[in-house]
Amino acid sequence: MSDTNESIGALIRKLESDYPFNTTTISKYVQHNQYENIEHIEAYLNSKHLSGDTDALDREKPFFNIVLAVVNLWWRATDIDRKNIRIKSTKLRHKVMAYAGNLKLQDWMKRVNFGAFLNDWGLSLVRYGSSPVEFVEKDGVLHPSVLSWHNMISDTVEFEKNPRIKILYLSKADLKKNKSYDHDVVEELLDAVTVRKTLDGQNKDTKSDYIKVYEVHGELPLSYLTGNEADDKIYQQQMHTVSYVKNKKEEYDDFCLYKGREAKDPQILTHLIKQEARAQSMGAVEYMFDAQWMINHSQKLIKDQLDFVSKVIMQTADANFAGQNTLTDVEVGDILVHAPNAPLGSVNNKGDITALQNFGKQWEALARELTSTPDAIRGENMPSGTAWRQVEALRTESHSLFELMVENKSLDIERMMREYIIPNLKKQLDTTEELALTLDAQGIREFDSMYVPNEVIRRANEEKKKKILAGEVALEPDKLQIETQVKQELSELGNRRYLKPSDIDSTTWKEALEDLEWEVEVDASGEARDKEAVMTTLTTVLKTIVTNPTVLQDPNMKMLFNKILEETDAISPLEFSTVPPAPPQPPQEMQPQLTPQPAVMGQ
Repeated sequence: MSDTNESIGALIRKLESDYPFNTTTISKYVQHNQYENIEHIEAYLNSKHLSGDTDALDREKPFFNIVLAVVNLWWRATDIDRKNIRIKSTKLRHKVMAYAGNLKLQDWMKRVNFGAFLNDWGLSLVRYGSSPVEFVEKDGVLHPSVLSWHNMISDTVEFEKNPRIKILYLSKADLKKNKSYDHDVVEELLDAVTVRKTLDGQNKDTKSDYIKVYEVHGELPLSYLTGNEADDKIYQQQMHTVSYVKNKKEEYDDFCLYKGREAKDPQILTHLIKQEARAQSMGAVEYMFDAQWMINHSQKLIKDQLDFVSKVIMQTADANFAGQNTLTDVEVGDILVHAPNAPLGSVNNKGDITALQNFGKQWEALARELTSTPDAIRGENMPSGTAWRQVEALRTESHSLFELMVENKSLDIERMMREYIIPNLKKQLDTTEELALTLDAQGIREFDSMYVPNEVIRRANEEKKKKILAGEVALEPDKLQIETQVKQELSELGNRRYLKPSDIDSTTWKEALEDLEWEVEVDASGEARDKEAVMTTLTTVLKTIVTNPTVLQDPNMKMLFNKILEETDAISPLEFSTVPPAPPQPPQEMQPQLTPQPAVMGQ
């Protein structure tokens, strides 16, 4: 093995050994250990005590889990679906390009199951407060994944600015199938089969056919690639895949499966609410560390008292009963004899369960306040006599925190789109092929309003060009007739439209979309709106217009109407400008009314 490989191995071993004990001092009284914090969260998610499942007397300790319900509530309240992710143009000339980008984006999200990624990512965020994600390109297709904190070794203050290690457990088949690995080194490594272990050395399972592999990403000295000491001060983004084992001499043998430069760091760290001086932010579970501990403590005391009061304990001054159990030893018909003035009676061992229950409820209430999950948002009935306005105020106030979290998730999705997803989609669009767009009614109107005028001009110029080349007099074509023809062709397509990057075959989509990631806006939080309130508002507006159609003729009323629509954020008043006016109704012919003639007597 080369010295460079040994240096990478030494770096991995140092980071791995230091990580569990790396405690960061945030302030005078605050210290943070990321490894212990993650293990603490995982224990509570799985209803496990940090001090073991039994007490000093070997009695089982109950775990009254209050964190799972809050985690699930946060997960639902901050959910973003893939159908809500859209590319919007910020300039008129990029509107058609945004349509093409959305088409490829939706197709890509279906192919890589981006919806499942969003769900996994959302759950990881609410559990841990932060979630590392990775984007890896395989065979030209970008694949997103959520990285597990348990299989990550990273700096506890700055995640992206320091080397990060992803721990993999690969089978022999995985190692052999990976075309990027050095297969000679793979063959050397296959003899070093280890049991899968956690970061603290515990076995994950009983299988012994998995090999522990370390994947390192980050800006590292160039000497790790070249082996030249002169390159120690030159840093570049690199990736190394390494495994190591101890030999008979108790020394480490390093196996470098892959090493090379990276054009871009594939990993980023995302947050619900970012916190200073620590890489991992606070999630729903960490907010309830103390509350969960005290709830468990009170439930343990209640259990111990219930166990104690369920026992019948006898007392007497008679020495004849010393060492006897009158409940288990006495048989039917036995006669108990006790000494004079030494009666046999029971001990009053009643406990105060109510006080302990009230103590636990105080901590449950604190947990709801810390996590913004009052009874109203949990779907529970409020106490009798609670005003409806108070319930709505609580629900609105609680949702404001989740709106902030959704906004932060949207900003992270926008970053993913600009740095990873859209650049990858542009690589796939390095063609001149025609794209088929499926649009809604509003999208069709917008598309046709831009397409029809340009197409009419193009066809008119083409017609004049043909006449000139044929030696004929090039009169001005009838553009109205051409427009009618174009609209007829489009109407036959239904909700489908077909688009090419330009009329010049040499121009590719990649060239047309050159700066698309910076020229468009990414909207990912459309689901955050209160749809019920929006529909109620729009229904009320519709009823008002139907009842009094002339109300919008008043400029003040029209301004108020537009303002209501803008506040709902469901429809823009500008969209009405593209809606074609209703055709005038033909006047109805008045049927002549026949006047009945008076009857003449005698006829």
